[in-house]
Formats: sequence, C-alpha cells, structure tokens
Amino acid sequence: MNIEELREFCLSLPAVTEDIKWEEHLVFSVAGKIFCLAGLEPPLQVALKVPEDQFDELTHTEEIAQASHFARRQWMTVLEESRFSRSEWEHYIRQSYQLVKAKLPKKIRECIDNEETGS
Repeated sequence: MNIEELREFCLSLPAVTEDIKWEEHLVFSVAGKIFCLAGLEPPLQVALKVPEDQFDELTHTEEIAQASHFARRQWMTVLEESRFSRSEWEHYIRQSYQLVKAKLPKKIRECIDNEETGS
C-alpha cells in the first residue's frame, strides 16, 4: 500500500478527517482522535493502534516497532510498506480506527454509526 492508497482507504471510513501535523506527518483522525499517522517522506512508515494482546506478536520483527511518542504497547509503526498485503493493511487500519472510535463518548460514536448506516 502506498501513501495515496492509504489516504484513500482512511478517508473512506466514516467521519474521518486528515491533517498535516508536526510538518511531516499525514494524520487521520476520527472525532479529533488520531488512528493513523504516516510520514510524508519515503519510505512509507505508518503508526497504528493495536490491541495490547497483539502488540508483542506484531512487533517481534524488524519491519514493525513500538511507535515513538504513543502509548506503550498500544501503537506500532510499520517500517516496511511491503510487510502487509493490501487486505492486511486494510484490516490493521480498520482495527485502529475501531479501537480509537470505541474510546469516544457514546453520543459521538452513535452519530458516527448513524452516518455509516445512513440513518
């Protein structure tokens, strides 16, 4: 997945906004909370939130590391874009989105869910 494909997929999720932060990172958020952060300079490196019980398994290789400046054992940085297939990228992005969305206040989550279902 390249940065344009990443951008297209992230923006296809409900209530997602994009922004440039810290001058060199493309950031995707849901209700103002970051779920995906990608460096703008090659090679593509992407930080995503993961369930704590998956963290050790995912970060045991050189292609994935603990994301700096994020909560310990909850954020990984994928250092090699070829590490995942397209479907795996989509899975981990969607999972990160869902983990962040789940922490939002109930009323905000319900608004997002209504947007998603068209209600």
